Amino acid sequence: MASEKDIFDVSGPTHLTSVDWNCQHHRRSVAASLVQGVYVLERDRQLNRQGPEVLAPPWWEFFHFELIRKLVDDADFSIFGAIFELKPLASNAPRFVIAFRGTVTTKESVSRDLTLDLHLIQNGLHRTSRSAIAMQAVQNIASAFRDSVIWLAGHSLGSAMAMLAGKNMVKNGIFLETFLFNPPYVSAPIERIKDKNVKRGIRFATSIITAGLAIALKPQQERPHSDDPFAILANWIPHLYVNPADHICSEYIGYFEHRENMEEMGVGSIEKLATQNSISDIFLRAMGRESEPLHLLPSANLTVNLSPSPDFKWAHGIHQWWKPDLNLQCKPYIATSNGLMGYTSGGNLT
Repeated sequence: MASEKDIFDVSGPTHLTSVDWNCQHHRRSVAASLVQGVYVLERDRQLNRQGPEVLAPPWWEFFHFELIRKLVDDADFSIFGAIFELKPLASNAPRFVIAFRGTVTTKESVSRDLTLDLHLIQNGLHRTSRSAIAMQAVQNIASAFRDSVIWLAGHSLGSAMAMLAGKNMVKNGIFLETFLFNPPYVSAPIERIKDKNVKRGIRFATSIITAGLAIALKPQQERPHSDDPFAILANWIPHLYVNPADHICSEYIGYFEHRENMEEMGVGSIEKLATQNSISDIFLRAMGRESEPLHLLPSANLTVNLSPSPDFKWAHGIHQWWKPDLNLQCKPYIATSNGLMGYTSGGNLT
């Protein structure tokens, strides 16, 4: 969810007078700025800004992108995404970036956005018309420009949209570099518990219960390995950007740490089964309704912003991700098709 201050009153990464496309800080900042551009596009539409009043273009023109298409929700005609093209193309840079905004709490769009947030909580975002529009737009660009570098980027609700689109493309054999800012993780806020032993105990018990239910209620006919979503998604490594003070996304920190702990304990196979399921999804499948948890990510480059956050709005805001001199901790979690994971030591990045 984005506040008015986050969207309109915070200046962008003007310190980046030139972009080094090999620099992770620059790539992250550009991706976040293009997502911000979508937020401002929607606000320009709502306020009917025209001509010199329009505020959105600097968010992409500053980095030499052109807006080639707005993605519009057919339910309320709000702009929820955009397709940008870099001109001229630079070495190691994306040719296209498809960006999605999150929830905007103005009266013109809040009803539709909150409805979609509810669908997300119920693991039904993929069945909405906005999701269908996003999927089709990504598929069209990927099909028409197969030899081009294409990025996906999103914030909050838009991050969930980008995640769905990225997964869909992986299942079609196309791997897109994806930037997920403050991606929602629907679960109890276990990460907010201060006692590490209590957290680990709750996660361990939850994994055992979830895996047990998955085995007890699994269909009679096992799905072939080639249809296993964990195996299919294992080689896709999106960039996840989370803030521990943001309860909407912070559970991803524990999600990956717990999988690492379970494998060190020698019970990685149990956690692999548990992570592919949630208790609600298990019962849905038992009733014949196919369901895959949105949070299912076998692999990821997880970046945690350890810089101080004065409040929740700051911790959840898109603007934090282009700030210079951040205290970031990055750790890649790379899964193989059999569920085993590799790790590298975390470190502070600026």
